Parts: sequence; C-alpha cells; structure tokens
Amino acid sequence: MLADSFEGRRLNSPNDVVTTPDGAIWFSDPTYGIMSGYEGDEADPELPTAIYRIAPESDTLTAVVTDRVQPNGLCFSPDGRLLYVVDSGTSPGNIHVYDVDGTTVSNGRPFADMTPGSSDGVRCDVDGNVWASAGGGGQGYDGVHVFDPDGTRIGQIDLPEHCANITFGGRKRNRLFMTASQSIYSLYVNTSGCA
Repeated sequence: MLADSFEGRRLNSPNDVVTTPDGAIWFSDPTYGIMSGYEGDEADPELPTAIYRIAPESDTLTAVVTDRVQPNGLCFSPDGRLLYVVDSGTSPGNIHVYDVDGTTVSNGRPFADMTPGSSDGVRCDVDGNVWASAGGGGQGYDGVHVFDPDGTRIGQIDLPEHCANITFGGRKRNRLFMTASQSIYSLYVNTSGCA
C-alpha cells in the first residue's frame, strides 16, 4: 500500500491515478466510494476532497489540488506542464486545467464545458489534445469528446451509452479503449496517447 491516510486521517476513496516521468504518483480522492455501499463501505469523510502527489524519493504525500468539489479524472499534457482535472461534483462535470511547476500546481481555471452532461476519465494525445469521456447527455452526446489545447471541441465519438473512462493502448498507443455503462469499446485513432 502506498497511501491510505493523510495527516493522520483516512483518505476518502482514491480514484484516478497518473504518474510523471520523475516517478511521482498523482491521484484524485473524491468521496464517491464512501457515499454509499455501492462502491465501497459507507462512511463519513475524514478529509476534504483533493488531488494528492506521492513523492518518488520519500513516499511523502502532499495535497496539491484542494479547490475542486469532487476531483475525478486527471491527466497531464505531453510536456507535463498542465494538469487536467474533471470535477464531477459540479453540474455539469466540467474539466479544469492547472499550471504545473514540478511538485506544485497553480492558476486553476476552467478548460472545457461538458454541458449538458459530465465527464469522468480524461487522457491527452501526443499533440496535446484532451480526450474526455462523456455521459449523461443522451444520444448524440454520450461517448468521447476531443478538445484542442485551447479548449475548443474538435471531435466526438458517439456511443449508445454513457462512457465512464478511457485510455490509449496497443503497441503504438493508437487504440482508444472506452469503458461504458454495459460495454467496453475500442477504436483505432489517427494519433497516439501520451506515454
């Protein structure tokens, strides 16, 4: 186990995890897993929701993002200078972006509006485009939305159901895997996901 508490209090329900080239582990800690018995054991939160960083050299745990309602999906830009965070505790579950300076973040701001639904998992491709799962908006919305680095939606993959999470896989990282309500989908795309 890498971490189960922060400053002597139990973590809520660690969720999405990303690593950086320096070996640090970043993860979101919303309360979804303790809100009911559906995903875990129901309990009162002991900590505010946050995104944490585990330092590779010391295993020290630091809260790096503390201003989101329910931080969920997260990913870094190809150069590691931006951290994208889905806040699925707001309606809609918009995507925010932060500037990254090694071990800290600053200048949090809205990146993409997911109206009328929400997002959960996000990933960047090698060109810096952000691929976001989408659900809750119904036919013509549910699936995957693709945003260029300035937050403009430039593409969409329609699925017949809510998409929860995504990742790039395969030898060339050019196969997009999408987990949805009842199914797992895959699609070869004309780009590659960030390593």
